[in-house]
Amino acid sequence: MLSLQNAGKRFGPRVLFLEANWLVRDKEKTALVGANGAGKSTLMKVVTGLETLDYGAIERTRGMSIGYLPQEGLQLTGRTVFEECLTVFEEIRAMEREAVALAAQMAELDHAGAEYASAAERYSMSQERFHALDGYALDAQVGAVLTGLGFDKQDWTRQTDEFSGGWQMRIALAKLLLAKPNLLLLDEPTNHLDLESRNWLGDYLKNYPFGYILISHDRYFLDVTIDRTVEIWNKRLTIYQGNFTKYLKQKEERRAQLEAAYRNQRGQIEHLEAFINRFRYQATKAKQVQSRIKKLDKIERIEIPEEEPAIHFKFPQPAPSGRVVVETEGLGKSYGPKQVFAHARFSIERRDRVALVGVNGAGKSTLIKLLTGAEAPTEGAVRLGHHVVTEYFAQDQYKALDPEARILDDISRAAMKVPEVELRSLLGCFLFSGDDVFKPLGVLSGGERNRYALARILVSPSNFLLLDEPTNHLDMRAKDVLLEALAAFSGTVIFVSHDRYFIDRLATRVLEVENGAVTMYEGNYEDYLRRKESLAAAQSSADDLQSAANAIEPAGPADSPDHAAVAGSATANGGDGAPGSDAGRARPRRLNPIKQKQMEDRCAFLEEEIPRVEAALAHTEQQLGVYVSAAETGRLAALAEQLRAQLSALTAEWEELMTQLETQTSLP
Repeated sequence: MLSLQNAGKRFGPRVLFLEANWLVRDKEKTALVGANGAGKSTLMKVVTGLETLDYGAIERTRGMSIGYLPQEGLQLTGRTVFEECLTVFEEIRAMEREAVALAAQMAELDHAGAEYASAAERYSMSQERFHALDGYALDAQVGAVLTGLGFDKQDWTRQTDEFSGGWQMRIALAKLLLAKPNLLLLDEPTNHLDLESRNWLGDYLKNYPFGYILISHDRYFLDVTIDRTVEIWNKRLTIYQGNFTKYLKQKEERRAQLEAAYRNQRGQIEHLEAFINRFRYQATKAKQVQSRIKKLDKIERIEIPEEEPAIHFKFPQPAPSGRVVVETEGLGKSYGPKQVFAHARFSIERRDRVALVGVNGAGKSTLIKLLTGAEAPTEGAVRLGHHVVTEYFAQDQYKALDPEARILDDISRAAMKVPEVELRSLLGCFLFSGDDVFKPLGVLSGGERNRYALARILVSPSNFLLLDEPTNHLDMRAKDVLLEALAAFSGTVIFVSHDRYFIDRLATRVLEVENGAVTMYEGNYEDYLRRKESLAAAQSSADDLQSAANAIEPAGPADSPDHAAVAGSATANGGDGAPGSDAGRARPRRLNPIKQKQMEDRCAFLEEEIPRVEAALAHTEQQLGVYVSAAETGRLAALAEQLRAQLSALTAEWEELMTQLETQTSLP
């Protein structure tokens, strides 16, 4: 579909890549990776035709379409969101307009005339083409993509210029996905997406009918969307098969092989140089010396490029807090008539690392502000524990910085006990290297200042950190430093992040804000998703069970309302007034095999779930036997009551299912 042949590109005096050979095949799903400044975005622009090569050639298949999403800089105006997305179907909509015009023309023509026959033929062809291109489903396609990318229905009719830059990029991404080019080029498409939208986009791309190339700092997103990795490293393009995790493993193996080859070559070179130096001035060895000099000149030297040094930064550990860090009781927040959430009741303990999840607008940032005291609750209370000191990182944290202060001076004042060399290493990891550390904070962009604000928190943390989207604007290296530091942190962390890998590696609990409720789940994000799927499956089975129960009707000619009333009365009264009489009793009908299988599967699930709930109840009751505090006893008592109710409901459901299934086995 597209190929690079001995391609090379410079950026000023610096060479980005040379002798690059890359065949992009149809339907390949590729990640383009490399260090910051290696030339990933430049190479993508070369593929689109926005940049030219300095060396070599690029060839594209005739007629192929390429769609490109840059990192930023797009501005859409003049239409509503929905109308803007429909512009990608202009050819199909033109067919629709033509068909309407032809239909109007045909209505005025003589049906027996040649002009009518010609119009009818064109109308038929236009309709066939319109139908083949799924023209009747354009609105549904646009709606599905906009919903997946986080747009509410009321947003569809808003003007595009009402939206911020991040949402403008979502609109541009929606247009590309709807256009379905042969080759889709996405430069950091997840930068402006929340976690739910990233998950949706990952699923969409897995089913994308053509090929695409991605640049992303989201490891999980790359793992689930690609089957090939192309790396710009050492000014060369290296191609690896497999997803991002496999690429990392293969890269490590390839570097080990390169280092082994380098050591072997160094040994060979040193041996030749030793011989030359030893016998250079002996006439009897002149021929052998010249032979070895020629051999030495012909050796193509292996170079080992310097890797970015791994930075391992540890928080200065804060003074410990009490065991219970924060607890809420009946917490709720409203803004006028709009209620964000209500009746939130949870507690967080020392060293918990809690991921706060939920769709955009659910109330994650609001909940964090309530926990910090930045906002007051509408109802209920937030109680901090003993010796708890909070530190809050907001999405607009940069606004709290002194614009006149220089980066290095400001962070040095925040961490007087940390050596300057460590501070500069940390700043380098957050992309402030060399003379950048002497820049005033006021000249940095909003994203750069937020990166710096996060680095500043790392050098002098409190024992309770509340971080609202700390992974925004960070590359993989900076995320790794942050992840390692937080994992080793002796305090407590609540954080919002849209990076699945980051959440999975860090979270020990998940706090969900959804539909006005706040729910705590144990485990990381994968555990949370499994629990949600289990609950959804249970609800689905319950709905199916209800449908199956509704399908059990009295036998006989029950179509008559009078008959149904009589049958119901007879059943309720024991038939003809005689206890135990079967004369008027409703007889169950044999279930559909699919429904019966669903009921059997639900029984099997309940037989596994009931022991788990029993074990959780036993553990909770055991904890109740050890007094810690009145608040903790109250929490455990409420949890035990909740588990007893859950156990009772599950047991009752299992017994009802078993009764119905046993009835089925006795039917003729």
